[in-house]
Amino acid sequence: MNSLQRSVYKVVLTIAATLFTLSVSHGQTAAEPKASVWIAKNFRFHTGEVMPEMKIGYITIGDPSGIPVLILHGTAGTAKGMLSKNFGDELFGPGQVLDASKYFIILPDAIGVGNSSKPSDGLKTKFPHYNYEDMVDAQYRLVSEGLGIKHLRLVLGNSMGGMQTWLWGLKYPEHMDLLVPMASSPTQMSGRNWMMRRMIIDSIKNDPEWQGGNYTKQPKSLQFATVYFNIGFSGGNQGLYKLAPNSDSADQLLNQRLSASFVADANDNLYQWESSRDYNPLPHLEKIKARVLAINSADDERNPPELGFMEKELPRVKNAKLYLIPASPETSGHSTTGQARWWKRELAATLDEMK
Repeated sequence: MNSLQRSVYKVVLTIAATLFTLSVSHGQTAAEPKASVWIAKNFRFHTGEVMPEMKIGYITIGDPSGIPVLILHGTAGTAKGMLSKNFGDELFGPGQVLDASKYFIILPDAIGVGNSSKPSDGLKTKFPHYNYEDMVDAQYRLVSEGLGIKHLRLVLGNSMGGMQTWLWGLKYPEHMDLLVPMASSPTQMSGRNWMMRRMIIDSIKNDPEWQGGNYTKQPKSLQFATVYFNIGFSGGNQGLYKLAPNSDSADQLLNQRLSASFVADANDNLYQWESSRDYNPLPHLEKIKARVLAINSADDERNPPELGFMEKELPRVKNAKLYLIPASPETSGHSTTGQARWWKRELAATLDEMK
């Protein structure tokens, strides 16, 4: 083979390798999310009220024959929010820790948001006042009755979803192998965490535009209270300082948030925040049978590690450990766990250990 032939041969090999790579990568495109609504018949709330038909919106990714996992969103969020660049794009794609070609990913809308039944559907303040246990019961019925799944490999939740993950372990201890509660603590509402929630609730209810929940336009206080809460209770000290290192940049950031497009319903938000009032898994932690990987961030304003809850209470769970994400200018307080890059390796390692 002369030099010309060798050169041509190398070019042909390069082209063939490129075509093969493109073919393989084309065959590994991410699975498309599918949105659905399931109707839970005669749903009974903790108050004793019964809704003849309650909608439970949800999104699935992957084939139903895959390994089932349940992912739970935070307060006033939706299932769709878990498909974000920083969360879903880091987890569900080809070769990632929850690759949808292997796992069947279930993302429910909590009661009160998204495509699930909520006050803004028409009942307004006549809608039953639900709590986190009602939300978990609705999720369980969706999984077990609606989707016919009797056992989950994983229940993972963030913020409110993290608190609900603790409740899953208590209410349905035989139903999963692994619990991953994030940005949460297995303790009752207290201190700043509840007081800040009360301030959102009161600021809306005390707004004359709320009109006892029978408003014709959204009360202005809703956006202000939401911005106030998120600045005071999310972002992290170092993270916010990086974004606003002086008063001028801080004013600019605040003005941007106050003037940003804002679409939300006041009653829906009130119900979501109020639903956390009686959350308290603390007395029953020993009921948890699943393995637990608790993930919090060191700069979480709502679950500050200096309170020592995790160190004191986690040993009561038979097989549990805590991964605490170190604070830095790149983290964002309570919102840190909404970025899967900070913890997906720990999740992958835990799942590998369980094989």
